[in-house]
Amino acid sequence: MRQKEIYYSHDTDLKTPKKAFDRAFFEKLPKTDLHLHLDGSLRPETILDLAIKDEADIGADTLKKLEKKLQPGKTHGSLNEYLKAFDLTLKVLQTEESLYRAAYELVEDNARENVQYFEVRYSPILHTQRDLTVTTILESVVEGLKDAERDFGIKSGVIVCGIRNISPEVSMQMAELAVAFKNRGVVGYDLAGAEYNYPARDHLESFNLILSNNINVTIHAGEAYGPDSIHQALHYCGAHRIGHGTRLKEDGDLLNYVNDHRIPLEICLSSNVQTQAAKTLETHPFKFYLDLGLRVTLNTDNRLVTHTTMTDEYFLAYKTFKLTPQNILDLVINGIKSAFIPFEYKKWFLRDAKQKTIELINGYDEAKD
Repeated sequence: MRQKEIYYSHDTDLKTPKKAFDRAFFEKLPKTDLHLHLDGSLRPETILDLAIKDEADIGADTLKKLEKKLQPGKTHGSLNEYLKAFDLTLKVLQTEESLYRAAYELVEDNARENVQYFEVRYSPILHTQRDLTVTTILESVVEGLKDAERDFGIKSGVIVCGIRNISPEVSMQMAELAVAFKNRGVVGYDLAGAEYNYPARDHLESFNLILSNNINVTIHAGEAYGPDSIHQALHYCGAHRIGHGTRLKEDGDLLNYVNDHRIPLEICLSSNVQTQAAKTLETHPFKFYLDLGLRVTLNTDNRLVTHTTMTDEYFLAYKTFKLTPQNILDLVINGIKSAFIPFEYKKWFLRDAKQKTIELINGYDEAKD
């Protein structure tokens, strides 16, 4: 029991409300989103507007037609099928103005639902179709984020992605870019893209550079491939967090290693079902991980393609897995503890969010009355 008190942040002063939490409660909750793709999180209206301005052929000129092409929220047969939607969104993210706008609006959308800190990831190499340099591409996003942070009062960071299914040479180029922009908006490095048949160990050179420069690492693993993918991310590439980790449960020894070393899992419930990393929401290992004490975080993955928000993900988890007030507080705390932010800011953020969450939970009955 003492171990739980130390690691799970159990608070005896939490009340259990008489009424079930509604969606509005989770909207007010102070939240983080640590697994969020820029090119999967645009506003549909923005896609149409940018397509016109940049003369990009997206095969749709109305919101209805765009929705039919993207099919946001659809369950696909595999991760690779899910990723096809990005072929369309990337068409409108090839100019400085479009990248700035997408980043700015993402801050605004997160601020609207009280996401107080988020990390947005993308691979600049995918935005070079109109001959922009990767430095200009990164600068455009960082500038959009910083201007919006000033206007909406929340914080964000950029995670640069290497791409498994392109080449190790491109991953190295992205790693060099991340190093150049460390402390200039970039907070981490990731390896994304098609997971099956594209092992992380092929990209070791880029991770050697990243780790030697003391940059945070998160890697997509255990989504479309089994525990060996997670093993490689941790023991070959030095990952500090695991993106998804849905299949970690298949290797009990590795699972205990992840738990013992407090390695966060970036869980994306809706997305995991849509990519068939989990067959159904009810069979997703999320609650199993949470009950075991793993450092589980909740995230959106892609606000547009997945058709979700952080509020939706919390509300979905609450209804599906019958989360307790303590579970909710733990998820808030886990998100902050797992963020790639300086320790001194993290301490303040943690105290503030914890206090606000407890006040929201304990005052819920009175607020509803």
